[in-house]
Amino acid sequence: MKQILAITKKELKAYFGSPMAAIFIGAFLLSALFSFFWVETFFARNIADIRPLFRWMPLLMIFLVAALTMRQWSEEQKMGTLEILLTLPVRLSHLVLGKFLAVNILLAISLALTLGLPLTVSFLGDIDWGPVFGGYLGAMLMASAYIAIGLYVSSKTDNQIIALIVTVILCGILYLIGSAGITGLMGNAAGEFFRALGSGSRFASIERGVIDLRDLSYYGSLSLFFIYLNILSLDKQGWSTGANTASHRRNAIIALWLLGANLLAFNIWLNHIHVARIDLTKDQEYSISATSRDLLANLEEPLILRGYFSEKTHPLLAPLVPRIKDLMEEYRIAGNGRIEVSFIDPRFNEEIEMEANQQYGIKPVPFQIAGRYEASVVNSYFNILIKYGDQFVTLGFNDLIEVQPRPGNQLDVGLRNLEYDLTKSIKKVVYGFQSLSGVLANLPQEVKLTAIISATNLPDYLQEMATNLRQAATELSQESNHKIIFEEISPDPGAGLGPQKIKELYDIDPLPVSIFSDQTFYLHLLMTTGEKSEPIYLDGEMGKAEIRREVEAALKRHSSGFMKTVGLWLPKTAGPQMSMYQPQAPQGNSYRIFQQIIRENYNLQEVDLADGRVPGEIDVLLLVAPQDMTALQKLAVDQYLMRGGAVVALAGSYQLDITPESRSLNIKEVKEGLAEILTHYGIKIEKTLVLDQRNEPFPVPVNRNLGGFMVQEIQLLDYPFFVDVRSDGMDRQSPIVAALPAVTMNWVSPMTIDQEKNSSRKLTTLLKSSPDSWLRDSTDIQPNFSLYPKFGFPSSEQMASQILAVSVQGEFSSFFANQPDPRLSENTEIKDAKIEETEVMDEDLSSDLPEEKDDEDHRQMLAATPIIKRSSATSRLTVIGCSEFINDTIISMSQSMGQERFLNGLSFLQNTIDWSVADDDLLMIRSRGTRARLLSPLTRTTQTFWEWLNYGLALLALAGVSIYGALKIRREKPMELADEEHAR
Repeated sequence: MKQILAITKKELKAYFGSPMAAIFIGAFLLSALFSFFWVETFFARNIADIRPLFRWMPLLMIFLVAALTMRQWSEEQKMGTLEILLTLPVRLSHLVLGKFLAVNILLAISLALTLGLPLTVSFLGDIDWGPVFGGYLGAMLMASAYIAIGLYVSSKTDNQIIALIVTVILCGILYLIGSAGITGLMGNAAGEFFRALGSGSRFASIERGVIDLRDLSYYGSLSLFFIYLNILSLDKQGWSTGANTASHRRNAIIALWLLGANLLAFNIWLNHIHVARIDLTKDQEYSISATSRDLLANLEEPLILRGYFSEKTHPLLAPLVPRIKDLMEEYRIAGNGRIEVSFIDPRFNEEIEMEANQQYGIKPVPFQIAGRYEASVVNSYFNILIKYGDQFVTLGFNDLIEVQPRPGNQLDVGLRNLEYDLTKSIKKVVYGFQSLSGVLANLPQEVKLTAIISATNLPDYLQEMATNLRQAATELSQESNHKIIFEEISPDPGAGLGPQKIKELYDIDPLPVSIFSDQTFYLHLLMTTGEKSEPIYLDGEMGKAEIRREVEAALKRHSSGFMKTVGLWLPKTAGPQMSMYQPQAPQGNSYRIFQQIIRENYNLQEVDLADGRVPGEIDVLLLVAPQDMTALQKLAVDQYLMRGGAVVALAGSYQLDITPESRSLNIKEVKEGLAEILTHYGIKIEKTLVLDQRNEPFPVPVNRNLGGFMVQEIQLLDYPFFVDVRSDGMDRQSPIVAALPAVTMNWVSPMTIDQEKNSSRKLTTLLKSSPDSWLRDSTDIQPNFSLYPKFGFPSSEQMASQILAVSVQGEFSSFFANQPDPRLSENTEIKDAKIEETEVMDEDLSSDLPEEKDDEDHRQMLAATPIIKRSSATSRLTVIGCSEFINDTIISMSQSMGQERFLNGLSFLQNTIDWSVADDDLLMIRSRGTRARLLSPLTRTTQTFWEWLNYGLALLALAGVSIYGALKIRREKPMELADEEHAR
C-alpha cells in the first residue's frame, strides 16, 4: 500500500507542478456550469435539483478523463523513464493502481469544485440530497471506468495526442451504444441489451438517486478488466519470444480471458436480480411503499400483472420499459406468490393480440418515428393489465407517462408515478371484485337496458359497434337469468317513436351523421333501475368487452358495498356535459377535468340538494363554488355534517366570470353561498382577495402603445392573484399536504378562524400565503403596469400571511338549531322539485302526484325527522378559499404554457377527499415523486447573481487548489546527498 501511495503522490506532484491539470479542470468546470445554466436553462426549468449537471456528466467526463490520462504512460515511454519504473522493486499492479488512484483524486477534486451548484440550489429551494449523493457517487464510478480505459490506451502508445483521441473514441463508443439515438433504431430486447452496455444509460438510474448493484457491478467490472489489461500491457514489454516464457505468456492470456468471462457471467447473472438496490431519495420515490405492501399482503385471489410492450416502439418510450419491468418484479416479490407477472409482445402472437383487443380493450398506439432516411409510423403497444378475478383495469400510454419540455425543442419523457398508478388500479380491482350475480343480488329490483339504435341512417363505421352493443346486452341478460331485461327501440319512421317522443321519455337527442349533414341517427344505451335512469356513454371504437365493462360499472354505481361515493354539487353556471361523440366547447365555468380524475378512485355522483337532504349513499360531500343556494340546500349541507358526514367546501368569495363573448378574465362576487354557515362554524370567509409577491406567472393581456395605437398582447408575467404556496406555508404534519411541493391558489379569499368556537376541535391550517402578501377588495383583476410597474396592482403597507385553507374535525353545532325550519317555510320547493323531476320522465305523470298534505300532517312528518342540533366528533370539514384551481379554463391555460403546476392542485383536492373519508392508503404515495421540487420565486437580477457567483467560486476554488499544490511542491526540500564520510 505504501508503494501505491508513493506513486500516487508522485503523480499528483507532476500534475500540480504544471498548469495543464488546472487548464483541463477549468475547461471542465466552465463546460459543466455553462450546460447547467444555459443549455439546460436551470432557472427557466424552475426545479430544485441538479439533474441538468448529471445529464451532461457522461459526456463531459470522457473529455476530462482523456485529457488527464493521456500522459500517464505515454510520457513515461517518450521520456524513457518507463524502463526505470519497470526495473524498480515495485509490482506492476502497484504502479498501475498508483496512477489510477492519482487520476481518481484529480477527478474527485474536479467534482468537488461543482459542489457550489447543489449548495446554491439548497438556498433557492427544497433540494433532495439523496439524488445529489447518488449522482456524485455514480460520476466517480463512471469516471473510474473511463480512467481504466484511458490508462490502458496510454500504455499502448508514446504519443499523448493519439492516446487522447483513442480514449475519446473508445469511451465515446461505450457511451453511444446505450444512447437513445442508437437503441431507438432497435427493438425492445436489442435496445435493452445495448442500454445495459452503455456507460451513460447505466448512469441514468444513479442520477435519479437509485444505487443499483447491477450498475455498481458494471462500472466495477469495466475498471477491473481494463486495469488488468493495463498490467498485462506493461508486462508484455518485458516478454521475450522464446520457449522459456511461452507458458507465462499463455497463462497471462488465459487469465485475461477467464477474468473477462467471469465478469461477464457475473453481470449476466446479476441482471436478473431486481431488488438489490438502495433508494436514496427522501420520500423513497422508487421503492414500494408500506401501503402497497399491505394491500398485496391481503390479496385472497391470484392477481395478474401483465405488460403489453411491442418490440418496436418510440425511442423515448423504450428506456422506460426496463423500469416498468423492474417495479412489476418488485410487486411480484412483495406478493409472496399471489401475483403473476408476465410481459408479452402481442405482435408475435395473433391469438394473444385478439384477446387483448377484444377482451381488455388494449389497442396499439401509432407513433411517428424519424429514421435516418425517412419518417415512419409504428403501431406499438405500451400497456399494463391488472386483473383480479373478473375485474380488470388497463393502463395505457396516457396513464403511465408524463412529458416535460426541454430547451432546443427537446422532450423529457418519464413515468408519471408508476407505483401510485399500479397500487391505485390494484385497489380498484380488489375492492371491485365481485361476480355479476353478486352485483345483481345487491340491486333492489330488476335492471332494464334500453338500446335506441337507428337502422337507416346509422353510419357505416358504427355498424360494428351497434352489433357489439346488442351482443353484450344479450349476453348480460342471459348470464343474469334475465334479471337484466334488454330492450331495443327503433326510432325510425313507422316505428311509432319520433324524436319528440324519445326526448320526452328518455331526454336524449339524435346525433348528426356528419358536421354539415341534416341527417341524424340514434345510438344510445340507457340503464333504468326503478325510477332512476342513467345514460351509458359510448365511444365509436368500443368493442364488446368495453361495452360490458361500462354496463357493469353502471350496475355497481346502482349497487352498494363498492368504492366510496363522492357527492358533487356544482353551481348552475357550470358548463354543460360533453356529448358522447362530439364534445362541445365549454360555456361558462367548467369542471370536467377534475371530475375525470376523481372518478379514477371514487364513484362520483352529482347532487342538487333541492329537497333539503344529501342522499344516504354519499360518503363525502364536495361543494364547488357554492352560490345561489336555497335555504333547503344549506340545510342539507348542515344536516349532513351533523350526521357525522364529511364536507369539502371550495368556497371563495369570488368566482371566475366567463362569458362566450368575453375576451378577458373577470371575476364576480359569490352570493347566497355558505359564508354565513361557515362563519357559524367558526370559519369566516373574508370578502377580499389575497395578492402575494410569491406567485405563479400567468399569461396576462397587456396593453401596449404602438405609435398611438393600443395593442393588446399576451405576456407571461408575475400575477399576484395566483398565490404560490410552498412548503413553508403548509402544515407538514397533515397528510393532506405532507407530500406536496407547492400548490397554487387562484383568486383566493382569506379566512379568519374563531379560536373560541374551534377550541374543542382539531383544526389544521393547511395552506397560508407568504408574509409578503396583502389584500384587495376590488374585482378588477387586470394588471395595470403603467400605474403600478412593480406588480401591476397597488400594494399595501400591511403585509401579512393569510390563511387560505383549513381542515377541522370534531363536534359542530347546527346553524339551524335556533332558526326556523326551512322545510316549513319552503315546503313548496320540494313539491316543485318533484314535479319538475317527474316531468322530465313524462309530463303526463305529474297529474298522478299525491295531493299536498295539510300543514298539520306536514308538521307531523317533520317531527319524525327533526333537525340535528349537534354533530358527533367524527364530523370532518375542509374549507378552501377558492375553487378556480380546478377550473378547466385555468388548467387548460397552465397546460398550454407547458406547466404542470395545476397537477399539484388536483393532488391537493384528491388528498383532501381521501382524508375526509378516512381513506389514507393512497394519500401519501399520490404526490410522492410525481411533482418537482420548485425553486423559490427569483428576480432576473437574483438569478444572474447566483449564476455568476457559481462561476466565480468554482474558478477561485480551482485557483486556490492549484496554488496550494504548487506551494506545497515548492516547499519540499530536495533529497540530501550523502557526504564523503558516509559514502566511505
